[in-house]
Amino acid sequence: MRILFTGGGTGGHVFPILAIKKAFEGAGNPPVDFYYLGPDGFARENFTNQGIKTRFITTGKLRRYFSLATPIDFVKVLIGIIQSFINLFIWVPDVVFSKGGYGSFPVVFVSWIYRIPIVLHESDSAPGLANRILAKFADKIILSFSGSENYFRKQKEKIILIGNPIREELTLGDKNQAKELFKIKSNKPVILILGGSQGAQKINEVVLSILPRLLELSEVIHVTGEKNEKAILGEADKILKFSENLKQFYHLGSFLNTGYLMHAYALADLIINRAGASSIFEIAACGKPSILIPLPNSASDHQRKNAHDFARPGAAVVLEQENLTPNLLMEEISKILGNAVRIQEMAGKAKQFYKPNIAEKIKDEIIKIVKSK
Repeated sequence: MRILFTGGGTGGHVFPILAIKKAFEGAGNPPVDFYYLGPDGFARENFTNQGIKTRFITTGKLRRYFSLATPIDFVKVLIGIIQSFINLFIWVPDVVFSKGGYGSFPVVFVSWIYRIPIVLHESDSAPGLANRILAKFADKIILSFSGSENYFRKQKEKIILIGNPIREELTLGDKNQAKELFKIKSNKPVILILGGSQGAQKINEVVLSILPRLLELSEVIHVTGEKNEKAILGEADKILKFSENLKQFYHLGSFLNTGYLMHAYALADLIINRAGASSIFEIAACGKPSILIPLPNSASDHQRKNAHDFARPGAAVVLEQENLTPNLLMEEISKILGNAVRIQEMAGKAKQFYKPNIAEKIKDEIIKIVKSK
């Protein structure tokens, strides 16, 4: 079997694809050749050493509004379509699995022309423009959030609700090993602060403004994003200049690979993060309380909708960035960490949100589509 993956190329697209690939590698599955065709970037560094044959295409953004860049993007999309025609003709996959994003448009469109079966996966509560357009070409549409089917009313017979696959190893962390890795110095609760694959400048700034108060209350693992690490380290040193005893409770880094992130999740008593689908499903799978700060102006406002869908049953607290102040964040952190019963309730609600074996279920749907053609 030949499976071709495509998507926007961000971490939110790449990591679910890797989870699905791993599901196919279990005993009893048919032999599979894996391919990726889509935009460069995050995909290159994560796919090339994973047994996935990769080729990259030119991609242009799909816009809901006119921009001076629109003509340029239109030309890029046409180039991407031509490149997709060539590569799909050479590879001849049995099925195409698309994670969406404008980078997937040329590949899915050409796959439809070639009559290659298409499985579309939507990670977010509010689908992006690419998936809304491409839904008409798909043989199967897999959703992650209940309620997303309202965006695909004309394709309701194609829809199945499964969830967003994660790297299952992220649930296998060990607290004791984490304490050694991150050099945890106390028995204080641990706060894990993330910002998605690129970091989050606003979250970083607010955290710095309350850093001494945070470190009095907890130990902090702060993942800043590669672009921000040096600047934040310099600011933190200035802030803690006269609080040398607190420095030992602050653990800063630019990025956590899977081996470190799994242990950080296991150790964390509270997670502060954006509200991308991958982040939410990882938090849910690990059963952790969280404070979510959705990225403003995300496409279709999907992060805000993701966050509120997850928080509705009590799994998380949502703070809107436009309302985010240092005192508000500190107050919410103190409320959660100061209430052991609430921590347990939030953890339980998060765990209930996650349905196990998501990647396995998606694998089964892909096999069904191939066998039906």
